[in-house]
Amino acid sequence: MALQTLNVSSNGAPATFTFSDASFVVKRAGSNKTKLDVPLLRVLWAEHSEGHVAVHVLAKRTREGNLVRVKVEGSVPESDRPKLAEWTEALLDAAYAGVKRQRRLFVLVNPHGGPGKAKHIFKTKVEPIFSIARCSMEVVYTTHHGHALELAAELPLDKYDALISVSGDGIIHELYNGFAKHKEPLKAFQMPIAPIPAGSGNGLSLNLLGLEEGLDVSAAALNAIKGRPMAIDLLSLLQGGKRSFSFMSQCLGLMADLDLGTEHLRWMGSNRFVYGYLRAVLSRKAHPLSISIKDPQTDKNKMVENLLASRAEAGKAAEVERIVPEGSASPEMQNTLKDADGWVTFDKPVLYLYAGKGPFVSRDLMQFPVSMPNDGTVDLVIQERMSRKDMIQAMDGAEKGAAYWRDSCHYYKTQAYRVKPLKSEGYFSVDGETFPFEEFLVEVHQGLGTLLSPYGRYAADFDKKPTK
Repeated sequence: MALQTLNVSSNGAPATFTFSDASFVVKRAGSNKTKLDVPLLRVLWAEHSEGHVAVHVLAKRTREGNLVRVKVEGSVPESDRPKLAEWTEALLDAAYAGVKRQRRLFVLVNPHGGPGKAKHIFKTKVEPIFSIARCSMEVVYTTHHGHALELAAELPLDKYDALISVSGDGIIHELYNGFAKHKEPLKAFQMPIAPIPAGSGNGLSLNLLGLEEGLDVSAAALNAIKGRPMAIDLLSLLQGGKRSFSFMSQCLGLMADLDLGTEHLRWMGSNRFVYGYLRAVLSRKAHPLSISIKDPQTDKNKMVENLLASRAEAGKAAEVERIVPEGSASPEMQNTLKDADGWVTFDKPVLYLYAGKGPFVSRDLMQFPVSMPNDGTVDLVIQERMSRKDMIQAMDGAEKGAAYWRDSCHYYKTQAYRVKPLKSEGYFSVDGETFPFEEFLVEVHQGLGTLLSPYGRYAADFDKKPTK
C-alpha cells in the first residue's frame, strides 16, 4: 500500500497523519522527528466531522510499559478536506483488514476471582477501549461459582461475535463446560473466546499474547477487538462415569500441591506459585501413580522441529466461518479406562505429572514449550523425583522452558492418557479447579474450541537445545 497522508493542524502546529499497511505515524510538518508511530493493529478508530479528524490508538509511553489510550486530532486545511472522508475510511479499512469491525461482545466479569480487581480493571481500562472501537457490549458480573457455565449453556450464539472473560482461567473452564451442555454444542464450542487477565495465574492470556503483553489488559482488549479465530484442541476428562472438558491443564503431585494447596494465598497473585514450589522443595515428596499413555511421541528434538515448522503457517488466514450441522452433539470419546492396545506405562517414582495445552501455565513457568494449538495431542510431562539442589536449579529458566531438556523430565505428546492414584489422599487440579483425587482418563478433540489470537499460534519463543 502506498503511503496515505493527511495534512492537519494539531495543537496549533502543522502536522501530518500518515498510514501504510504496517503503521500509523504522526509528524510535525517540516520535521523528521516522529511524534507518534504505532503498528496499524493498534489503531482503534478514526472519525471526522466538519473538517476535524481524530484517530484513537493504543501506544506505549515506554519500551517496557503497558499500552495506553492515545487520541490524536486536528483540523484539516481546506485543500485536504475533499479527501478527508475517503482517507478516514481507508485508514479504518487498513486497520481492520480481514477482521469484522464493531464486534458484538458478550462480556463476563468475575469480581471475586484472583486479587478481586476484575470489575475495576474492566470499568477503567477495558470498557473504554471497547467503546472507542464502537463494539456493542452485553456485560454480566458473575455472582456465584458455576454462573459462567449456566450462561454459556444458554448463550444465544447468533447474537454475539465473541465471548470475553474478565477473570482468571477458571471462568474459561466454566465456559467450555457450559458449551458442552448447550443445545448446539459444536456450534457453541466455535464461539471465539478472548481472556482479559484479571486472575492469579492468567495462563491463557500469556499463551495468546506472550510474556511481554500477556498481563497487559489493554493488549488483551485489543485482541478481543481484532484477534482472529484460532481453532484449539479441547480435552475430555472422564472420571467416575462423569465427563468434563479441559482447555488448559491437568496436574497431580507437586504442581497440584502448590496450586490448590495455596488457595488461601490468592491475594499474592502468581507469586503464590513460587512460594508453593519453594515449600515443596523442602518435602521433596514422591507421588505413587499408575500412568498409561497411548501411542506416545517421545523425540524432543523432533517435537521442536515440528513446532518451528508450524510457525510459518500460523496467522495467514482471515476470519472465516466454519459450517457446523445443526444440533450436532459433542464428539464421542474413543478411549476407555480399560484399553490395552497401543498403551505404554510409566512406573518410576514421580515428583509430579502435568499435562496440558499452551506453553505457559503462569508467567514464571513455561511448562509445555512445544505445545501447539491444534496438533491433536496433549503435552504430558512426568517429572522424576529430583534432589533438592536440582529442584532449586530447575527454577532457573523455568519461564523459558529450560526444564524441557532435563533428562529427568519425561515429555510426551499423546492423543490420550490415564492415571490411577495409588494412595487415597492428594490434590488433582484441572484448569486450576479442584477435582476428586481418583482414577481418570483424558482424550484430545482436535480443533474443537476457538480462541481469538493476534498471531494464529501460541506467543512463546522456544528453540533448539542450547549448546554447552
